[in-house]
Amino acid sequence: CCCSSCSSCCCFILVRMAESKTALPAGGVGDDGVQDLTAMVQQLLGQMQDKFQGMSDQIVGRIDDMGSRIDELEKSLADLMAQAGVEAENEDAG
Repeated sequence: CCCSSCSSCCCFILVRMAESKTALPAGGVGDDGVQDLTAMVQQLLGQMQDKFQGMSDQIVGRIDDMGSRIDELEKSLADLMAQAGVEAENEDAG
């Protein structure tokens, strides 16, 4: 292959065409061939966009979860500090 990321290069498109039994004509690509290739490229770009959106949504979801966990941790830490402060005052008084 000509690059390390075949999902975005012409090699990938040609492989997909071969898998779908679509062959380039020996004499060149006519208008129908250009339209077919354009449609295939648009379909592949749409699939890539859908996958990217899905991964992006997962990342945002995980970041939101992490933010919630951090908020809970901060609250727990504040509660522990408050309890330690109250206990330390009780020990000093006793």
